[in-house]
Amino acid sequence: MHRTLPPEWAPQRAVMLTWPHDQTDWADILDRVEPVYDRIAREVTAREELLVVARDEAHAAYLRQRLLHVGCPAGRVHVEVAPSNDTWARDHGPISVLEDGRARLLDFRFNGWGGKFAHDLDDAITGRLHAQGAFGDTPMESLDFILEGGSIESDGQGTLLTTRQCLLTPTRNPHCDERSIEELLKRSLGVERVLWLSHGHLEGDDTDSHIDTLARLCPNDTIAHVVCADESDPHHEPLAAMAAELADFRTADGRPYRLVPLPLPAPIRDPDGRRLGATHANFLIINGAVLVPTYDDPTDDVALERLATCFPDRDVIGIDCRPLIYQNGSLHCITMQLPQAVTLSV
Repeated sequence: MHRTLPPEWAPQRAVMLTWPHDQTDWADILDRVEPVYDRIAREVTAREELLVVARDEAHAAYLRQRLLHVGCPAGRVHVEVAPSNDTWARDHGPISVLEDGRARLLDFRFNGWGGKFAHDLDDAITGRLHAQGAFGDTPMESLDFILEGGSIESDGQGTLLTTRQCLLTPTRNPHCDERSIEELLKRSLGVERVLWLSHGHLEGDDTDSHIDTLARLCPNDTIAHVVCADESDPHHEPLAAMAAELADFRTADGRPYRLVPLPLPAPIRDPDGRRLGATHANFLIINGAVLVPTYDDPTDDVALERLATCFPDRDVIGIDCRPLIYQNGSLHCITMQLPQAVTLSV
C-alpha cells in the first residue's frame, strides 16, 4: 500500500482551529486575538469546512453563536469538545497521509516543543476527537514519536523539507539520530527523501526553528523563504546561510528550486522589549486562497505580491496577525488543514 503526505495546496476538506479561551495564555488579550480567529474562520468557511475545538460544552455553545454572528455558514462549521492547554493546532493536530487515495490520520506525540510548556491536554486532543467520532470513519494511527506539523513541509511528490535544529533537538526524541529520524519519516509519511536545513532561526520562536516560520514548499518546484536585508540585524547572517543552503538543494529530478524571498518585517517587540517572531512565511494555503500573516509593516505588500507569483490560481489575502505573535506563533501555527479525503462528523 502506497502512502503519501499531500502538499498543503492539495484539495482540502477542512481547516482545524483550537479556539483560545481564558484558561490559556491568551487570557489577557482574548479581546484582541479572537477577532483574528474570526477572520480566519470566515475566510476558511467561504471555501471549505472548519473544525473548531472548544474546551467544554459551554465554550462550544458560545463558539457556534460567535461564528454564526461573524458570518460563517453553520453548515460548514463543526464544533467539537476537547480540553486544551493552548491553541497551536498545527502542532497538536493530526498529520494526514493518503494510502491509495484514502486518508489516515497520524497522531504523533506533542511535548510542548521539548517540554517548554504544559502540553498534556494538547497531546490528547487528536485522540479525543477521533474517539468522539469527529473525523467520521477516517482511521487514525498513533505513533510514539514527537513530531509537530509546523516542523515539516511536503511537496506531495516524495520530498520533505525540515530543519535539523528542530528535529534533532534532544528534548524531543533523545534516543534518535538523524538517520533513524529520517527513516521514521520515510516510513510513516511515505516520503522518499528529506532535505535538511542547518541554518535559519527567528527570535521570539519557541519551536527550535520550525520550517513553517522560515521556508515553505510551493507548487512548481518553488520555495518561499525569509530573508533579512539589514546587515545589522542578528537574523541577517543565519537567514543568508539558509538561503545559500536552499540554493544548493535540487529537486528529485536534479533541477534547482525557484526561490522567492520574503522580507523579514522590522522588529516588533512586546512591552518588555522582547522581539516577537513576525514572519510572512507562516501562511496557510486553503482551497482557492492563501492566507498570509501581516504586521502593519511595509514588507506586508511585498510579501503578498511575491506570494501571488507562487500561487497565481489563488486569492492571496493578508490577515493582521500582530496579536498572534505575542504568544510566539502566527497564522499557520494555529491551523491544521485536513485533506479532502478526511471525513468529518455530520
